[in-house]
Amino acid sequence: MTTVSGTSLGLLILDTAFARAPGDAGNIDSWGYPVQYRIVRGADALRVIDGRAEGLLDAFIAAGLDLVAHGARAISTTCGFLALHQKALAAALPVPVATSSLLQIPIIERLLPNGRTVGVLTMDAAKLTTDHFAAVGVDHAVPTEGLPRDGVFWGMIRDNRNAGHAALRDEVIAAARRLVARAPEIGAIVLECTNMPPYAAEVSRALGLPVYDIVTLGDWLMAGVKPRVYPQAPHEPGSAA
Repeated sequence: MTTVSGTSLGLLILDTAFARAPGDAGNIDSWGYPVQYRIVRGADALRVIDGRAEGLLDAFIAAGLDLVAHGARAISTTCGFLALHQKALAAALPVPVATSSLLQIPIIERLLPNGRTVGVLTMDAAKLTTDHFAAVGVDHAVPTEGLPRDGVFWGMIRDNRNAGHAALRDEVIAAARRLVARAPEIGAIVLECTNMPPYAAEVSRALGLPVYDIVTLGDWLMAGVKPRVYPQAPHEPGSAA
């Protein structure tokens, strides 16, 4: 028995206080279907990114179980670095779990022409390790570019300091340009950070490349959890009922 009926996506959200723009996984208007949130207390960005969320797994599982008890039919998160815990969370929760936008990399790679590859924009390229990629089924090097720790984006997330759209957008696009300049074979970009989707369309326009993120992953996840219902075609005259 569940306390709340219906179909929703449950999101495990980090313990932050900055304003989340439309497109951000933590903004309810980013989603085209019902969502529910549970804040995982103590799970701040530095503890998850730098500290690999050590000691927090039980708290994430408990929050996920509470979401399921309140009607969530699938679970995602608001930090791509939680890819490290994809296997553990999927094993512990009774509904499909997609921890990170990085889970899309193996699929996207198979969609691209020969010679093209996937690039990743992340909060910190040095902290996004082979362990994170292995956890989502990627066993080879992936071109990756991070944001400057002394920049606007990091200031917003680390210090819970609000920042304007233009400054954040420009920092993300600059990182995307660095990424493609270093690896011109990139044919698609995945945004690891769930705070980056507000700028996905502008990154795509600036570079002429498809961009995938946590929202595209959530849309795919929910399309299977709640398949579209199609209208029944009327029977042709004389056909069997």
